Amino acid sequence: MDAARDAALRHTVADGVATVVISHPAKRNAMTAAMWRALPELLPGLAADPAVRVLVLTGAGATFCAGADISSLTGDEDPQALAVAAEEALAAFPKPTLAAIRGFCVGGGSQLAAACDLRFAEEGASFGVTPAKLGIVYPASSTRRLARLVGPAAAKYLLFSAELVDADRALRTGFLDELLPAGQLDKRVAEFTRILVSRSQLTQAAAKEFADGRTGREAHWAAQAAGSGDTAEGVAAFLGRRAPVFRWPTAD
Repeated sequence: MDAARDAALRHTVADGVATVVISHPAKRNAMTAAMWRALPELLPGLAADPAVRVLVLTGAGATFCAGADISSLTGDEDPQALAVAAEEALAAFPKPTLAAIRGFCVGGGSQLAAACDLRFAEEGASFGVTPAKLGIVYPASSTRRLARLVGPAAAKYLLFSAELVDADRALRTGFLDELLPAGQLDKRVAEFTRILVSRSQLTQAAAKEFADGRTGREAHWAAQAAGSGDTAEGVAAFLGRRAPVFRWPTAD
């Protein structure tokens, strides 16, 4: 009972960064059914909060997320549907997202990490996609996202074998964007998120949609750019050797 009470998603907002922490220490931060349901409920409020410019997803302590806590499910709950709903909500978050990874990032943990825009990890982290150990058909949407991220061959290696791979291999395949020495992850995430917060939200929002394959929005973003004044501000700041003050999305 105590372990169940300790399982939660915790979040803070500071300096433009929302940090969501997967916390279930008794089971290496495995996601309970309640935690899977909580993520899609939490994200819309953070997305709408003008104080939030970037979202960081991480795990409490020395582990990111060891997957799903199957023991938390009731008989009528579909664990795959819960995980996919949380993954898709995270992927749809309109602002930059970054997974900060230590230790195990396995199963549902890898699903959540793959749904983020960027992934930074500390040396010693391990990654795995493990449905082949259980005879589970991995969701089509999750499979496609993984293949887009690491390429078909690397995705097949992970899915066919269910083997864990180390952080060096995850970096080589493109699953990771940066690999940090032990003890340096928090410092680098704080440094990088400060950079993201200082940049144009207009550029980031449009780039995220384009990079994720959304089509038919070119005219929308052209109109947003024309009406925001951010391009003129960026050029003026560059010429004046000062930090820009971008107004979008608050510009009238």
